[in-house]
Amino acid sequence: MILEFFSATDVGRARDNNEDSVALDEAAGLAVLADGMGGYNAGEVASQMLTSFVSSELGRWLKDAGREARAGEVKRAMDICVDNANRAIFNAANTNPKYAGMGTTLVLGVFRPEGLLLGHVGDSRGYRLRAGRLAQITRDHSLLQEQIDAGLLTVEEAAFSSNKNLVTRAVGVEDTVLMELHLHEVQAGDTYLFCSDGLSDMLDDDSIANLLNGNPTLPEAARALINAANDSGGRDNIALILARAEGRQRTEGRGWWPFGRRNGQ
Repeated sequence: MILEFFSATDVGRARDNNEDSVALDEAAGLAVLADGMGGYNAGEVASQMLTSFVSSELGRWLKDAGREARAGEVKRAMDICVDNANRAIFNAANTNPKYAGMGTTLVLGVFRPEGLLLGHVGDSRGYRLRAGRLAQITRDHSLLQEQIDAGLLTVEEAAFSSNKNLVTRAVGVEDTVLMELHLHEVQAGDTYLFCSDGLSDMLDDDSIANLLNGNPTLPEAARALINAANDSGGRDNIALILARAEGRQRTEGRGWWPFGRRNGQ
């Protein structure tokens, strides 16, 4: 199968600067999304540091390792790279007063022959659209999710909570970070959406599914999602990455390999 990618960011309706950042390395099957937090411009610095570091360092490792690398080796490389990025952001925050307290969420996807290795930190999300049905494949690291898990709030009540943006994990706020990492099977026709909460807070799952199903190309789907989030208030920056697994077998080599093509950003 071939992977097609598309990424986009938008400042939204309420912010002057964009603290979201995305990076793609199609040759490595790598997608990175970050939503920064902190004082003046600090969130923007944190998210850009993370996406630049991960796309550069992990992308280089993936291309050097090739398809022979086993899933366990790739997972270890992902963990090491995110840990190194975390230390770089943490050190910058603690040596420059302008960046004090900065941090960022993370969604990190690596498409491999065995499937999608998906890591995340914080409340930026990963979704999968399969056969027209949308499923959230990450679980928020947030106070709100902990309250839902504990039975203190229902999902419906959580939609109106004032605690939406309180994350329990972030990259760069402490000297170590724990990235949650899982392997997901990829099937032909799947569409994957990684997004910041500027999208997921504005649109419910049914709305996201309808927009993905109703817009056949990735650029059209991305623009429809961003427009809908802005029309619903656009209270935060919006970032998204879309990846679609096309059911065409490559003629060179053997098996499934994610050298994708990208039709815009």
